[in-house]
Amino acid sequence: MWPSISPTLRIAAIIIILAVLIVLVSFPLPIIVPLLAALSGIAAIDARAARRARVDVSRSAPATIVRGIPATLSVRVIGSPVLSRIRQPLPAELSRTAPDWSHVSPDTHGRIIATHRGVFVLPPLSVRVRGPVGMMRHDHEAGVIQYIKVIPDLPGARARAIALKRGRMRVEEGMSRGRMGLGTELESVREWVPDDDIRRVNWAATARTGRYMTNQYRVEENRNVICLVDTGRLTASPIGDATRLDINLDAVCAVAAAADAAGDRVGALAFAGNVVRSVPPRRSGTRTVVNALYDLQPQEEESDFDLAFRRVAAEKRSILVVFTDMVDESAAWSLLSGIPVLARRHAVLIASVADPTLDQAIRKIPERSYDAYRAAVALDVLAERKRVTSLLRRKGVIVVEALPCSFSAACVAGYLDLKRRAWA
Repeated sequence: MWPSISPTLRIAAIIIILAVLIVLVSFPLPIIVPLLAALSGIAAIDARAARRARVDVSRSAPATIVRGIPATLSVRVIGSPVLSRIRQPLPAELSRTAPDWSHVSPDTHGRIIATHRGVFVLPPLSVRVRGPVGMMRHDHEAGVIQYIKVIPDLPGARARAIALKRGRMRVEEGMSRGRMGLGTELESVREWVPDDDIRRVNWAATARTGRYMTNQYRVEENRNVICLVDTGRLTASPIGDATRLDINLDAVCAVAAAADAAGDRVGALAFAGNVVRSVPPRRSGTRTVVNALYDLQPQEEESDFDLAFRRVAAEKRSILVVFTDMVDESAAWSLLSGIPVLARRHAVLIASVADPTLDQAIRKIPERSYDAYRAAVALDVLAERKRVTSLLRRKGVIVVEALPCSFSAACVAGYLDLKRRAWA
């Protein structure tokens, strides 16, 4: 923290000039002492004026911003004190492009970006005022403390949901998703045609009529979609500027918004060693889910999947989307042991963010022995993840792994696949 009163370059230049004159011209002491006394007196008066100057500066910042999306921070100077600079201190979770110790204009606009979710304190502005002579300056605090709420990417999730509702959502292969959701409630029985799914053949009706008959299902909504969010220690690992939990919560928003658009009820359950937050499924529940989960932070403990799964096992048949990390078989043992209980009753999707640094380590041509060791470790980690994924799929669940840039879209596509296959 800098002192509130400090000299300017002007007084430093005056002192240097006086020192040079004293050395070169050899001023007598009776002249030097009055000059220094006069300089000190002028500096004291200038400092007093700078300290007593009226500072009228207003700041405008949004109360809620989206993680990773720049937000506007505006500063307006009212009145005529001699302001030299304005500084906006920020917590470590927020970064800025401006204003930051920049030359002052009547209106200054800058951008702040949040790298993590939660509620963060925006301290008052620090305003530097020069005295009328320009020899001293004083740093004032202007404005009040403001709290900024940083939420996951809810606007992006809603934009995807609107695209889904209009039938314009496309998966990575470029195929249109079409209408959201197929039916799971029997409506009628009709004669089978070659384009029908063989799994929907009604064998009892086929035996009675002597012709292949197929079940016709009604498009059913009002299903429960529950997002289970792991907040254990593994979700604290960084991927770029964000943590796994940050990226997972962006995907939770996307799945919740898609469920709203599909007419499903959406809820959430966050857990680590214990259940941290719980939101019962409800219609149009995206905003409720975001408000309940936006400030979650990773816990320094192992995740108890068995506890979380027991909480939702008795729920009405639902789509369960589990957001977690799959490192190796030993770390995922709790997840693997609890999945069979859920898969008997619910449709389960396991979502995990793929770490791009692992692929980079493998693809990089080794230049040092360190690079070769790093690639070997990355291969081991990927092999363990592949093994865990294979074990999960054998237990009847869908597994989604995608890079951070496409993770939300991949999770939504997985949710829609469950609806299409009528597993919910």
